[in-house]
Amino acid sequence: MKVMVGGTFDPLHAGHRKLLSRSFELAGPDGEVVIGLTTDEFAGAKVHPVRTYEKRLENITSFIREHGYTATWKVEPLTDRYGSALGTDFDILVVSEETFPVAVEINELRRERGRRKVDLHEISCVLAEDGRRISSTRICRGEIDRHGRLIR
Repeated sequence: MKVMVGGTFDPLHAGHRKLLSRSFELAGPDGEVVIGLTTDEFAGAKVHPVRTYEKRLENITSFIREHGYTATWKVEPLTDRYGSALGTDFDILVVSEETFPVAVEINELRRERGRRKVDLHEISCVLAEDGRRISSTRICRGEIDRHGRLIR
């Protein structure tokens, strides 16, 4: 299976880890995972500071190596919300609840361009100790840590 997933992944928190882990699980040991990582320019629209592309790439690479996934994988720059998903042949797009509407758009645009629709696999958000979802914004505000533990 060829699986695609995308995001800014900063800071790399429990929700991102779930998204990446599920992507590798769906790909299987002999599959392929393509990770679209937002460029510094595209990530600049975030309301919180974002580490450089190189640092975020380093963090993703460390996460993948720590888990020993055997599927082949690559990270490609994501300059817009669709990335290469419109013109690439692949099987599954893994998204969060938050980005599911974009995945639906991707399938509509693929159909309009004569490409087959891909399976959409939606990952539920990971909740922090307070029952609210873990997000990079909450981490940057100092409300929670990357694991969802309350700080204040």
